[in-house]
Amino acid sequence: MPKPPDILTPDHPLYIEAIEALRRYHEAVNTHAPAIEVERLRLIAESLFQTVTDYQMRAFGASGGTTH
Repeated sequence: MPKPPDILTPDHPLYIEAIEALRRYHEAVNTHAPAIEVERLRLIAESLFQTVTDYQMRAFGASGGTTH
């Protein structure tokens, strides 16, 4: 039986990267950066948090979706 993946802790590099991406997005919003830049940063943050969420769901045994 394969060992399930470990959960990501808040100090894991992927988690930190997702939080930093969200910080950059909010900073762009608050400084009234161009809309295209705000949207780009939003998509990056959303993608990173989705990656973290998908990983955590697999670690907890939830199935669904595809792994790329």
